[in-house]
Amino acid sequence: MNKQEKEQYLRDYGILKSQGKPFFPYAVTKDSVMAILVMVVIILMALILGAELGPKADPTTTTYTPRPEWYFFFLFELLKVIKEPWLTPLATIGVPTICLILLFLLPFYDRNPERRPERRPVATTAGILTIFAIGFLTYLGASAGPPTEIEIPVPANVEAQGPKAVANFTAGEQVVAQSGCAACHQFGENGNHGPGPKLTNIGARLPAQAIERTLVNPTAPMPSYVAIQQEDPKQFRQMVDYLANLK
Repeated sequence: MNKQEKEQYLRDYGILKSQGKPFFPYAVTKDSVMAILVMVVIILMALILGAELGPKADPTTTTYTPRPEWYFFFLFELLKVIKEPWLTPLATIGVPTICLILLFLLPFYDRNPERRPERRPVATTAGILTIFAIGFLTYLGASAGPPTEIEIPVPANVEAQGPKAVANFTAGEQVVAQSGCAACHQFGENGNHGPGPKLTNIGARLPAQAIERTLVNPTAPMPSYVAIQQEDPKQFRQMVDYLANLK
């Protein structure tokens, strides 16, 4: 915007401002009335429909998976993107703090008088990317299943082998879920996107012997499951068979 355009803009802005209504009491009254109406609606909905508080807290349970409220899902998912432990403070404290500071300082560093989005490509692009990133991370956090559960339909080839094979598949699924595999791998809609590969169809890529060798002698940072093999060979075999049947 050159000097002439800026002067014309300021003149037009001054005319429109003189024709407008003052912030107080016009805008304050309108905002107050709307806030009261919203509060009344929320109170009536709480009284008529009630509020779902969920089951009572059970301190003895070992299957509870703590999760934040939905509006913090994007920060919850950000912890999965930033995997290095020494970067955890950046994801939990640094990123939100920096964003809030930039938001508070917006009137001071954004002095452009232009307000049309198409004439402010940098600000418009930054806003769209921010909204998209928060929305995408929120979706991932909301759709991610708990890391201690795996919900994959029993494959057709397993069902064809009879109830015993189905029971063995279900038992292996429980062993894999309780062993923490979903903390680094994804099984269908459950688990994390990394650092390990997706295991939804691992049986189609690796035979049972290769899966067993990987569990016993993995590459870092994957832990070894040789202790399960030695202490409970049946559970270890169920784990191998379960992964081998994921096709």
